[in-house]
Amino acid sequence: MKRFITMFVCGRIAIALILCGAWQLCGGWHYSWGAEEPAAAAPPAATTSPSQTASAAEPTTDNTLSSPEELPPALEAYKGRTIAQTMHYAGAPWLTRENREREEECSTLLKTLKLQPGQVVCDMGCGNGFYALKIAPTLGEKGKVLCVDIQSEMLKLLAERAKEENISNYELILGSPIDPRLPAGKVDLILCVDVYHEFSHPEQMLAAMRRSLAPGGRLVLVEFRLEDPNVPIKELHKMSKKQILKELEPNGFKLVEQFDKLPWQHVMFFEADPQFQPTPAPPGNTQP
Repeated sequence: MKRFITMFVCGRIAIALILCGAWQLCGGWHYSWGAEEPAAAAPPAATTSPSQTASAAEPTTDNTLSSPEELPPALEAYKGRTIAQTMHYAGAPWLTRENREREEECSTLLKTLKLQPGQVVCDMGCGNGFYALKIAPTLGEKGKVLCVDIQSEMLKLLAERAKEENISNYELILGSPIDPRLPAGKVDLILCVDVYHEFSHPEQMLAAMRRSLAPGGRLVLVEFRLEDPNVPIKELHKMSKKQILKELEPNGFKLVEQFDKLPWQHVMFFEADPQFQPTPAPPGNTQP
């Protein structure tokens, strides 16, 4: 009898551990009631080529990687904000969870972007393509979605979903933590949904995104509202409007529009500031 009870208890513990692991892999660590955040995704090193892209038919699965030492040290904090860890590709199912539309009103966000056929749109930190594959049909045959992620596994997942949905007007780009590898002056809109707060090198990324914008192009930041305690997301994954402006304005962006009607998130539209004059940083120094 004692042996039976011991086996029963051990079995229950094993099931609990499995369920806890599944919760983490599905992105549960983002919710304020979730488990502690898992280890960060290991970022790829910078490549030796200035442009490492793949067509829809040939998803990026391998790059010629150089030494990780070529990357500047990752920041732990920036302008008073603790930088969150990058969500591991094992958590990709959380991005396409069934209740995401109900929680975030993603369809409302897409309408707010006012996308037009023929545009070039970047889904920065695209993951498994939740937004990219919704955007692509709107852009038509002459438009394109540039899908950027630093994890090749995410890009593989996106390519598989695109094939299932018969979507071809997209391009996969394996970025690095300091360079999204976007074409200069060609992108009409860069969409960053709940991803900017995870940038380990925000200044380098903001500079690269600014260079990629076409005349009149916009950077759209979507971040969970830190000001609202009722948003059930951990504070590490939230940002306030004040903090967003504190970080983007000194890096050459000006706020041109806001949308405040999503349930949980800020939507802030930025354009490149023509008056911006970058201040060279001392060698080896970055803004804490």
